Amino acid sequence: MPKPQFRSRSYRRIHVKTPSGKSKIHFEKKKNKIAHCSKCGNPLNGVKINKVYLFSLSEKRPERPFGGYLCHKCLEDLIKMSVRGIS
Repeated sequence: MPKPQFRSRSYRRIHVKTPSGKSKIHFEKKKNKIAHCSKCGNPLNGVKINKVYLFSLSEKRPERPFGGYLCHKCLEDLIKMSVRGIS
C-alpha cells in the first residue's frame, strides 16, 4: 500500500516496467499547465496558472463572456456567427 500522502489525487500515477519485468507505480506531483482555448487550442493570455497565491476570481481569468475558456479570436467569430444567425 502506498504512503498516505500518495493516496490523494494531487499525485500522478505512472506505471513503470522495471528491468526485472515487474510493473510498479511511481508517483509524481502534478504540474500547473497553461490554459488553452477549447476551440483552437492556442494558449490563453491573461489566465494565471500559479496555485501558490490566492487570487480573486476576476484576477484568475478575464472578465468577459467565455473568459478563460475561449481566446479572443474564437470569441470574435462566435459573436459574429450568433449575430448573423448562423449556428
